Amino acid sequence: MSIKPEYLKLFVNATEKAAYGASKFIGKNDKIAADQAAVDNMRREFNNIDMDGKIVIGEGEMDEAPMLYIGEKVGTKKGQKLDIAVDPLEGTNFVAKNLPNSFSVLAASEENNLFFAPDTYMEKIAIGSDLPRNLVDLDNSVEKNVSLLAEAKKTAPNKLTVCVLDRPRHSKIITSLKKLNVKLKLITDGDVSGVMYIVDQNSPVDMYMGTGGGPEGVLAAAALSCYGAQIQTRLVLDAEESVRAKKMGITDLKKKYNIDDMIKGDVMFCATAITNGDLAKGIDVQNDFYETSTIAMHKHGNINTLFKNKHKK
Repeated sequence: MSIKPEYLKLFVNATEKAAYGASKFIGKNDKIAADQAAVDNMRREFNNIDMDGKIVIGEGEMDEAPMLYIGEKVGTKKGQKLDIAVDPLEGTNFVAKNLPNSFSVLAASEENNLFFAPDTYMEKIAIGSDLPRNLVDLDNSVEKNVSLLAEAKKTAPNKLTVCVLDRPRHSKIITSLKKLNVKLKLITDGDVSGVMYIVDQNSPVDMYMGTGGGPEGVLAAAALSCYGAQIQTRLVLDAEESVRAKKMGITDLKKKYNIDDMIKGDVMFCATAITNGDLAKGIDVQNDFYETSTIAMHKHGNINTLFKNKHKK
């Protein structure tokens, strides 16, 4: 089974409308209003789509939350049963401060084919395509993972580039990478796009590693699945989060999830740029219209393209 091809343009429209909503708050230092505008626009577009959709990765887990919450039903209830992961505004600070690389992002699969996890932190390590299966591992040292990747790519560690979220929690990783003379791409936020660097033809990034948001991990896995790339993740849970995870049916709290555990079968992925960035041009607002750039993928449709669309205001 596959997702019906006509859904891709409808999902592209949803991220484009969400991105446009957030774009009205670029540089206004109001990340809450920007996020809410993206959410409201995305929800409105979802509910016009003939699908029986459910949010499985969202913002919050309480019923009737103002954000698109886990478990929320979307669509007209007519059409294909789909599970949807969303980050209506990835990079809230980027929009608030008019910085690069903010996106509106979603992924969709057939029912029960997306990893259903609580909104917690997640360890991640990701590499590109055309590499030996399960090459790197979260339980390896930084040095071992770098060595394995360099050997597989027939190059030296100092020729590799690794993307890491620039946070104090990653100080040991960053120190280890510097000792290996690995090139570093440090990002301040937005680890969906951080992971996507490894499959962007114009990017030198070979590996992503570190701990970031769980929802972003699933969204990134959806994109990588379309490329045949690899990601391994593990939830980071405190006592309260462990209880929530068990209620959601997760029995092995220390399980490592490879890409096939997170994304089963067909998947679609859309990411519309809000501010300009390395992967796509941001929203361009003119007097009567606005232009969008959206990275859109459909795994079974073998589609991986950049849609550029013009919309009337």
